[in-house]
Amino acid sequence: KNKKALKSGTHLKIMLFFRDNQGSIDTARGISTWTNENIHQVRKALEELVKSGLLKADRTPSTVGYSCALTQKELSSLVAEFTTS
Repeated sequence: KNKKALKSGTHLKIMLFFRDNQGSIDTARGISTWTNENIHQVRKALEELVKSGLLKADRTPSTVGYSCALTQKELSSLVAEFTTS
């Protein structure tokens, strides 16, 4: 389920961030800092992950906070498929 959503290393790093920081809500800027990825790539990947149902976006007039829409178990099995060889 949702394997196609992880179409780049940026997408995977974002999901690994949420696996390692469960329950967190962060902005695109914060997530780009944590993942050491370009802010524009992160913002694009975050919106794609929201569309695919993996993340939730909490929008306010001044910012957007992103959080994981999956259970910890679902998230762990999703990223395990990409991190085990």
